[in-house]
Amino acid sequence: QVQLVESGGGLVQAGGTLRLSCAASGSTSSISVMGWYRQAPGKRRELVADMPSGNSAYYEESVKGRCTISRDNAKNMVYLQMTSLKPEDTAVYYCHVRYYSEFAERLDAWGQGTQVTVSS
Repeated sequence: QVQLVESGGGLVQAGGTLRLSCAASGSTSSISVMGWYRQAPGKRRELVADMPSGNSAYYEESVKGRCTISRDNAKNMVYLQMTSLKPEDTAVYYCHVRYYSEFAERLDAWGQGTQVTVSS
């Protein structure tokens, strides 16, 4: 099993910067992809960015150029740094990992979420 805990959310003014952190524990050696999703009130949860164990990364179009995802595999951490924040970035941000069980099952783990609020 993999457990995730997010931190770093909060209130920030438009144009500001925020860095989210996610710590993974448990069967971390089986983790493949790590990433971040967000869900705004009345909206579906959407992928913001993800990153496999290598150096490649995917970014949702609306955050390209403003967002950087990074991983520290030695510490089992994944980070999301967002700059030039906009009110429309306001959402609960969730850490997500894809991993595999001892039976090679493809599984997903989710954190509890951290609130990001961007004021105008």
